Amino acid sequence: MKKLIALIFLAASAGLACMHCGMNSTQSLAISIFTLSIIGSLLFWDFRLSFVFVGTALLLMTKTLDLKHLIEYSSLEVILFLVGMMVLVGLLKETGFFAWLVSLILRIKNLTATKFLIFVCVISALSSCAIDEVTSIIFMVAAIFEICDYFEVDPKPFLIISVIATNIGSAGTTLGNPIGILIASKSGLTFEDFIMKAFPVMIVSLLVAVGIVKWWFRKSLSELDVKIKKFGANDILVKLISVPPELNLKVGLGIFAATLVVIALHHRLELLWGLAPNTILFAAPLITSGGVMAWKRARARSFIEKDVEWWTLLFFLLLFAQAGTLKYTGATDVIARGLVNFTGNSIGLLTGVILWVVALGSSCLDNVVVVAAFIPIIQSFKALGFNVQPLWWALLFGGCFGGNITLIGSTANIVAIGILEKEKKVRITFFQWFWIGLLVGIVTTAIAWVALLILPIYR
Repeated sequence: MKKLIALIFLAASAGLACMHCGMNSTQSLAISIFTLSIIGSLLFWDFRLSFVFVGTALLLMTKTLDLKHLIEYSSLEVILFLVGMMVLVGLLKETGFFAWLVSLILRIKNLTATKFLIFVCVISALSSCAIDEVTSIIFMVAAIFEICDYFEVDPKPFLIISVIATNIGSAGTTLGNPIGILIASKSGLTFEDFIMKAFPVMIVSLLVAVGIVKWWFRKSLSELDVKIKKFGANDILVKLISVPPELNLKVGLGIFAATLVVIALHHRLELLWGLAPNTILFAAPLITSGGVMAWKRARARSFIEKDVEWWTLLFFLLLFAQAGTLKYTGATDVIARGLVNFTGNSIGLLTGVILWVVALGSSCLDNVVVVAAFIPIIQSFKALGFNVQPLWWALLFGGCFGGNITLIGSTANIVAIGILEKEKKVRITFFQWFWIGLLVGIVTTAIAWVALLILPIYR
């Protein structure tokens, strides 16, 4: 009850503060309801879908938003893209791709703690680039548990290391994080843009993060080295879950690889065939997942019902619609003008403000929530005549790198902690995560800030 009273007070206060700052009643109501949904989701996480349902209904009933614009702002193309990719990930699970991936870690020759650390970081980052951060962390946690159980070491440091690398890696492509595909859909950035402009920053940030976690967890790594010398590394291969028939694995990998190739070339194909921007980007996973359901027709319903995370997708859909309401009512234009006045029309200072505010916001809220709120603000900057290219990248890096700061900064964090508590009955305290997360979050965000300021490709 105390949380509920605080929630209502904060939402009402946000609306009144906006009216005091010059917004009209409709704009203030939109912000008040959006605040209600966001803070309600944070305080009552298990009921987050209830809050966005009720919030969206309130927007419609108060005529703050109409049905036409509800559909327009809900970003259905992003939702359908994620549905298609989730079906493909379900195929990879069935064909044994992730068991094979785990086996790569366990087959490292002359295994040492440092080799294990580097391999976990690299695989976590690259797999989150290719699939998504949540699926990546689920299977990386399984691999970490296998190795830590065998060597009888505490899995917590290695789980934190893997999650940190996963969040950093998710900035490398449009596929790594829902915020990547959301930003691509709203900004017109292509997969090629992400590879050229986001992937290099991700790699540099990952290398620096590896050095930081190697120093921070040096005692845990020393303990693992001692256990490796004591137990040896050969017998752990027998603990692997057997991989299904090789043919299915090859076919599954072939389908997924073909999808990635088409997504990577989507901009070229759209120009070749005269299609609207991002048409191929969103169509590719729908085509291949449709083919998968035809091939595995006995499992087609299971792919849709079990492998597609409808709870999360519905939350995203209605959250995007509520964020779009801020643009529809003109509230984001008022916010944008206020930020312009604060930064004195300096695009460099504005980029820094967006980057750090989003990074800090993502440490307290799920990064998708923060990014969804800032997208219409950046669109308002474009209407004011600003070059918004660096602002889109600030939004991406702030959301991904800031997600490392706290336990609840990203979905990958929450999933990994949940698995640890369920499987090992072990909890990571807030400060066990916070200090290393804060250090890595600040350093990697600073790297992104320097890149955005000095490199001409972002201008």
